[in-house]
Amino acid sequence: MAENCTWFGSQPSTSKQCLYYSLRTVIHDAQVTINTVKRITAAFSLAGCLWMLLLIWLFRKYNSLAQKMILSLAVAACFDSIAYLMDEVIQDGALCNFQAWWLTYFDWCALAWVCCITLNMYLNVVKEVGTDRYGLVYHFTAWGVPFILSCLPLFGDYYGPAGSWCWITDEHVAWRFVIWYIPLFSLIFLMMLGYLQIIYVTKQRVITWSGTYDQGRERTKILMDVEIKPLKWYPCVYLAVSLFPLLNRIHNAFYPSQPMFALTLLHVMSAPLHGLANAIVFGLDKETWSQLTITSLRLAFQSRLCDSTKITEYHIANVRYRSHIDEEDSDSDEDNIVFSMPSMTLRDKGP
Repeated sequence: MAENCTWFGSQPSTSKQCLYYSLRTVIHDAQVTINTVKRITAAFSLAGCLWMLLLIWLFRKYNSLAQKMILSLAVAACFDSIAYLMDEVIQDGALCNFQAWWLTYFDWCALAWVCCITLNMYLNVVKEVGTDRYGLVYHFTAWGVPFILSCLPLFGDYYGPAGSWCWITDEHVAWRFVIWYIPLFSLIFLMMLGYLQIIYVTKQRVITWSGTYDQGRERTKILMDVEIKPLKWYPCVYLAVSLFPLLNRIHNAFYPSQPMFALTLLHVMSAPLHGLANAIVFGLDKETWSQLTITSLRLAFQSRLCDSTKITEYHIANVRYRSHIDEEDSDSDEDNIVFSMPSMTLRDKGP
């Protein structure tokens, strides 16, 4: 067995050395596979985010508050995908801490925007409260609170190598659950309860809306169909992509020295997919899907890039009325605007 075992051209002399080198080869190949899968899924996620941002810009889907919140969610998911595209950092240091902070911050930003979207729907549907004035509050919460939470592990030097990327190290497992997993699934549970109440209230109002035509009720129906219904899938998407990372981190907490390849692979496949999943949900919107035609895309690009319409001020002092235009006047460089009326002679008719 030892005579047939080689490692980069060297010839081990014992079976223990052969087994050691074989295990190192397997671990190295597994790590390469995991890193490759991570980069591929992160690249797809980044492409989905960019496509989502392109459609938002192209079709001007940033007018209402709900659309602006989806735009902010796409931006957060885009930067989160960039964090997973970074090279794996083996040694602890400033670069590793920066990658861990970046990942924690934008993971939290994406989750915070999903929570804000759900809260906004709850206030609109259940409480019937107008939320346009809450835009700045949403931005302060979704960008500010994650910054504070992501900086907390820096003070205790809890960031470091944590598998395929830098995050909170295995020596501080409790911080992983306090900073991320316990708040994550608690918020997802609260969002699911909120959606159940939203669905219940919506069905009750559909029953009460049957009858005579009312313009306010019809406007509310259209608002719910266009803006509220597509938003209900974003928390479900976040739950789906966070399940395998939770299971893998729980396994790491109980068996830190025995990582499971299958769970780790599912972890790196699902964790970077926030952006791609959001883009899929965004594309499932009926209005957005109906616009994804060659003609609509061409007209939208023309409207965005080729619109040369100019609106200038009209000055009545520059207008002269003439019964006919002479050749000398037509060749002049005057800025006056001339209205030619050959069949009509202007006369002073008096008062």
